[in-house]
Amino acid sequence: MKSASIDLLIVGQGLAGSALAMRALMRGLRVLVIDDPSANRSSSVAAGLFNPITGRKMSKTWMADSLFPVLHDYYRSIEALTGSRFFHPTTMYRPFLNIEEQNEWMGASAEPAYGNYVGAIHTSPAYGSAVNDPYGGIVLSRAGYLDTRGYLNAVASFLLKQSAYVKRWFDAGDLVLSADQVRYHDWKARKVVFCQGVHNASNPWFGDLPINPLKGEFISVQCDWPVDVILNRGVYMVPGGEATWRVGATYNRHDLSPETTEQARAELTDKLDNLIRLPYEVQGQQWGLRPTTPDRKPILGAHPQHPSLIVFNGLGTKGVSMAPYFSEVLIRWLENEGQITKEADISRFK
Repeated sequence: MKSASIDLLIVGQGLAGSALAMRALMRGLRVLVIDDPSANRSSSVAAGLFNPITGRKMSKTWMADSLFPVLHDYYRSIEALTGSRFFHPTTMYRPFLNIEEQNEWMGASAEPAYGNYVGAIHTSPAYGSAVNDPYGGIVLSRAGYLDTRGYLNAVASFLLKQSAYVKRWFDAGDLVLSADQVRYHDWKARKVVFCQGVHNASNPWFGDLPINPLKGEFISVQCDWPVDVILNRGVYMVPGGEATWRVGATYNRHDLSPETTEQARAELTDKLDNLIRLPYEVQGQQWGLRPTTPDRKPILGAHPQHPSLIVFNGLGTKGVSMAPYFSEVLIRWLENEGQITKEADISRFK
C-alpha cells in the first residue's frame, strides 16, 4: 500500500490481528497491517486446538455458547475468501480417570448446558488397546484444530493482494498523534490497534497492562494412530499430517528462554505414555510464548488519554476460539454499533 489515509492501522498479524483485519476488510474498511513475521509467535507454532470443555475439572469454556458458533462460521468464511484449507472441525476423545468421573458425565451429558458439546459417552475402552481408557471416555463435538501457520499465511497473502500488508517491525517512536487521527510514516489512520501479543511489554502506551508471557512447548511425533479424532488427557494429540501428531503443551511462566528444553520434552513424553499404548517416535520440538492475563480474559479497548490508540490482546491459550468473536466485538464497538464485553474491557485494569 502506498501512502494513504486508512481507517485502521493494525500492528501485529497473529490470531488477533488477522481476525481483526479480515473483519474490517469484510466491512469495507481501509486497513493496513504491519507485522514482523520473523519473531517467534505462539500463533504460528501452536497446534490450534479449540475445545468447548477444558481444564482438569472438564468445565465448559468461558462464553462457549457465544464463541463456538462464531468461530466455525468465521474460519469457514476465511477459507472461502482465501481459497485455502486450514480449518479442521473434528471430534475429541477424553478418557475418564475413574468411575466417579464417568458417572458425573453420564449425568451432565443430559443437561441442556452440555447437550451441544457431548457427542457420546463410552463406559469401556473405545479404541481397543490403543488408548489408556479403562473407564471409557467422553466424545466432545464442536471441537477441532486450526492449522495456524496455514491460516496466518493465507491471511497474509490475502492482505498483500489487497495492498493491506507491510512486512516490517513497527517503531512506536515514529507514531505521531493528533486530535482526530494518527500518522505513521506516510499513512494516516483514524485508529491504531495494537495486537502485539507478548511484545506488548515494550508498547509505550499499553505496556503497563498485565499481559504476561506463558511459555508453551510441544513435540511432533510419528505414530500409527489411524483414527481422525483428537485425544486429550494430560496432553492433547492433534493431527499434524502424514501420520504425524502434535503433542502438547507445557505451561511455564518462569522459564521464558527462547529455546526448547529437555525438561519439557520429558514432561510431554511421560504424559503421552499415560494417554496412549502405541509406539511413537519424537520428530521435533517447538516453543512459543502466549500472551495471558490474570483473569484469563482478553483485553480490548482504548487508551484512557489517547482514544485513537486501541489494544486487542491477552487471548492466551484460547486465541483460536476467542479471536473470531472478539474481533467482531471490537469492530462493532469501533463503528459505534455495540459495547465491549464487560469482562474483556480494558477499563478493568485502569
